[in-house]
Amino acid sequence: MVDPAIECVDLTIGYGRTPVGREINLRVDAGEVVCLLGANGAGKTTTMMTIAGEIPPLAGDVRLHGETVTTPTFKRAKAGLSFVTEERSVIMSLTAAENLRLANVPQDRAVALFPALEPLMKRTAGLLSGGEQQMLTLARALGREPRALLADELSLGLAPIIVERLLRAVRAAADDQGVGVLLVEQHIRQALAVADRVYVMQRGRIVMEGTTAEAETDIEQIERAYLSGVIEDEVRESAD
Repeated sequence: MVDPAIECVDLTIGYGRTPVGREINLRVDAGEVVCLLGANGAGKTTTMMTIAGEIPPLAGDVRLHGETVTTPTFKRAKAGLSFVTEERSVIMSLTAAENLRLANVPQDRAVALFPALEPLMKRTAGLLSGGEQQMLTLARALGREPRALLADELSLGLAPIIVERLLRAVRAAADDQGVGVLLVEQHIRQALAVADRVYVMQRGRIVMEGTTAEAETDIEQIERAYLSGVIEDEVRESAD
């Protein structure tokens, strides 16, 4: 059996000694896009930061390709993990080409991912639109040819056509390169269009998991989870 690209085992996450999430168990296989859904404050970003090595776990394990990791972020990156954070990770004072060069990503590889970047290479990143900056950010992450990708809110504040391009590139990376992708997205329906499986997080716990097909049958229930404690209450009642 092939080891998962990303795995959390009985993970407790938090800041200092204060937990914000407990008993988190999830896995992402190579070539798979898994979507982590939930309302703001559910613990999604803290989970991603813990997997990336930016925050140490309070308990449990983070495993990459079957091995428990305790190394800092930069070592996980060298081992093949790319992390796209909520904030666009481009250096605004450098040109698009310089940003790619700093990440050791060839321009032709970035342009193959996002042809719209080709005429922008000499432009300072700070002068790019939000969508162009995010395409450059994702091109830097995928252009490194990672084995696993964490993508946190790629679509934040962007037009639907840009979101479609970004998510299509993520899907292609999984299909064509075997990248295991854990995707946090607020645009539920667009995320489901590219995902294989889904986890729903609420108040620091995984309260629902399943295939995309299963999630699509419960789309209204999932959307309610962004606004209330409905799923958690229903799970509790079904267990009684």
